[in-house]
Amino acid sequence: MAVIHKNPEEWHKMRVAGKLASQVLDYITEYVQVGVTTDYLNDLCEKFIRDHDAIPAPLGYRGYPKATCISVNHVVCHGIPSDKKLKNGDILNIDITVIKDEWYGDTSRMFAVGDKISVKAKRIIDIAFDSMWAGINTIKDGTTLGDVGHAIQSYAEQQGCSAVRDFCGHEIGNMFHGDLQVVNYGTPGQGAVLKEGMFLTVEPMVNLGKFDVRVLSDKWTAITKDRSLSAQFEHTLAVTQDGFEIFTKSLAGLDRPIWNK
Repeated sequence: MAVIHKNPEEWHKMRVAGKLASQVLDYITEYVQVGVTTDYLNDLCEKFIRDHDAIPAPLGYRGYPKATCISVNHVVCHGIPSDKKLKNGDILNIDITVIKDEWYGDTSRMFAVGDKISVKAKRIIDIAFDSMWAGINTIKDGTTLGDVGHAIQSYAEQQGCSAVRDFCGHEIGNMFHGDLQVVNYGTPGQGAVLKEGMFLTVEPMVNLGKFDVRVLSDKWTAITKDRSLSAQFEHTLAVTQDGFEIFTKSLAGLDRPIWNK
């Protein structure tokens, strides 16, 4: 694969887009409460994005009807916001992608609702977070996608969980999804070689049970087949010579739920 050349303006635009995406999640955190609807959270996120002169990338993408994806409990990803109210003990992933000056920033985090979060719910959130970082920490110029996926898969499975195979991270930049797919399983040394200057997302979905998923009739919402809890975290980053640069780190220190602080 050829060396990836990005100019300083492109790096700057990615930093700006990534920062805004993370700021949306920082902003919405206080509104994730018992009794609110995911539609309400979606609308707040969309307003924040537009108030910052950006566009919510999911809205209208291949017909997707909302500005965000909000996935609750056993929903793996692509949950469509609705008028269903959040309950004490729910866990949810909010996935944000913004388009700022034609560049994309993409990130997601888990949130916990109320004060009755089960041990299993806390556990799957922790494992998903640590699985993401297991993958990210392998990244530098010369890493293969097999290295990244193997690190994610191995960590999740060592904890008795499973990494979802039907959905994955991706190349990003002045496009939503590039050709490169960052899958959450693999064999070390295999797959495409990462090069300095690549922009991509790492976003493992980890299930408490098996990795099998089923997409509902709305053609978007993916759930665990065994109805086990699922969790996901996502960062947009750049590959550097010696490692990586995260574009979507929380400026407020809210990268993971509060009990881990």
